[in-house]
Amino acid sequence: MRSIINEKNLNNKKVLLRLDLNVPLESGKIKDTTRIDKILPTLNFLIKKKSKVIILSHAGRPKGKKVKELSMKPISENLQQQLKVSVKLISDDVFKIENKNFFDKFNEKIIILENIRFYPEEEKNDERFAKHLASLGDIYVNDAFSCSHRSHASIQQIPKFLPSFSGLQLELEVYALTKITSEITKPITCIIGGSKISTKINIIKNLIPKFDNIVIVGGMANNFIEYFGNNIGKSIKEKDSNQIVKEIITLSKKKGCKIMYPEDVLVSNGLNGSPLRKNIDQVLNDEIILDIGPKTLKNITNIIDKSNSILWNGPAGYFENPNFAYGSIKIAKKIIEINKSRKIFSVVGGGDTVSLLNKLNAVNNFNFVSTAGGAFLEYLEGKKLPGITALN
Repeated sequence: MRSIINEKNLNNKKVLLRLDLNVPLESGKIKDTTRIDKILPTLNFLIKKKSKVIILSHAGRPKGKKVKELSMKPISENLQQQLKVSVKLISDDVFKIENKNFFDKFNEKIIILENIRFYPEEEKNDERFAKHLASLGDIYVNDAFSCSHRSHASIQQIPKFLPSFSGLQLELEVYALTKITSEITKPITCIIGGSKISTKINIIKNLIPKFDNIVIVGGMANNFIEYFGNNIGKSIKEKDSNQIVKEIITLSKKKGCKIMYPEDVLVSNGLNGSPLRKNIDQVLNDEIILDIGPKTLKNITNIIDKSNSILWNGPAGYFENPNFAYGSIKIAKKIIEINKSRKIFSVVGGGDTVSLLNKLNAVNNFNFVSTAGGAFLEYLEGKKLPGITALN
């Protein structure tokens, strides 16, 4: 995989740049600019190199149809404001744009094409569509790691037709995930949450042979608590999960990886209620487990203290209610504390976890925070991502 940073001749080159600018939009306004902010270094690098940039991106799921509410217009305006250069949004039918006159009409150095998913050919991974897009540029750069698990035309097909490179952000993402899954500094710990254990089973199985500790928190921990004979009341759980839990326990014993789940919890009668601490064998039928308890938190912080590498995916509780955000906040602060006091490599991913860190204004206190969802998880599972394979 070649990095764009090592390409020497970029002056006046037309760079077809695939980004993930799929930010949350509401009434034509951006609610969260995190994904835009992260790709600014690549754009500034290309501006400095005097390249002509053609941005390809999507927003939402228009399913191959033009949807006014999912236009790239507010995103192009935000880019212009942040980069302090003129950014031109092209709403014309992409099939009517010809390479020879593409930049002749405009003075702008950055052009952004309208939502690439307005074209059904994109998600159909249409090779002819990709070939036409490729005709607009001299080189292709993928800086959309979070889309690289998709077999879509602008991700997988374009590299067939142009010299292709990784962008700065994609390179950072691959480096961080490689360091946490392959080039590991032990002891290494994974703290993993979420509501469904079935969506994380392959990740856990892939990590067990490599990791020293796997800490199960959040809704999926309830499956472990119940598996070992405890009542979980009205707590969220996944049906028929005993076999999955058994597989994890068996594999962890075989590979010498310690599996940890809560020994005490915070419960309430409803999502908006007040917290009550309980040992896991004390939960009543009308109670809901909504956070980890102080004993569990102490065990987790002790493990973090002894770790040299940390992977965190999924909050410890129902953090939307401040009464049940305590465990997640304390985990975040402990990792930050260790980051500041000694060398530790910390990688965080997952929408809810990133949302929590944004609320704490703590994103920059970790070695790497991934905004990629499915791509992040599939990489942890050990899957080959079509976008990365195409670049290779």
